[in-house]
Amino acid sequence: MSTSSDWEKQFTQIFNHAVEKYRKGHTKASGLFEAKEVEFLKSIGATEQEIFDFVEDHSGNPEDPSLDMILKVTAVRRDYFLNEQKGKHSSHLVSVDQLPAKDSSVEGIGWLPRIIPKAEAKLRGEMPPELMYGCGGDRNFFRTNNVDAAEFLKKVWSAKGDKAAVIEWVKTKKSS
Repeated sequence: MSTSSDWEKQFTQIFNHAVEKYRKGHTKASGLFEAKEVEFLKSIGATEQEIFDFVEDHSGNPEDPSLDMILKVTAVRRDYFLNEQKGKHSSHLVSVDQLPAKDSSVEGIGWLPRIIPKAEAKLRGEMPPELMYGCGGDRNFFRTNNVDAAEFLKKVWSAKGDKAAVIEWVKTKKSS
């Protein structure tokens, strides 16, 4: 069995290789990863599309999202996949149309009603190709509210559907 360090090294190599390919003109998820890389991504609960989205944004600005943030978010998804889902992929995808609007807010905190179900979908591996956890809007939410992307995922996981607990936690983080 691989240690955390082993999977992180392998993920980083795959990610950096994909960034190189992207910068050389391969700007679609399809074919960006070799078959053995796709299998590795599946083994940690990741999809080609979600990692492509990180590759695309990182290629434009390596600091936002940083590789560290991407690794931490992927680690939380991996842990959820292995521990909660016992390595079994969900066959369900959330519908973007069912998410709260981008301009929605709760208790004066914009984007929060939208990012909670996105985080739940990310944890379960139910993100449709047109949706990204950690997109520019999410990263703005994290910065504005003093919240770490991976820490937010962990909070949503531990809240087990209790949105009020997540809202209270974000209010605490925002004021710190």
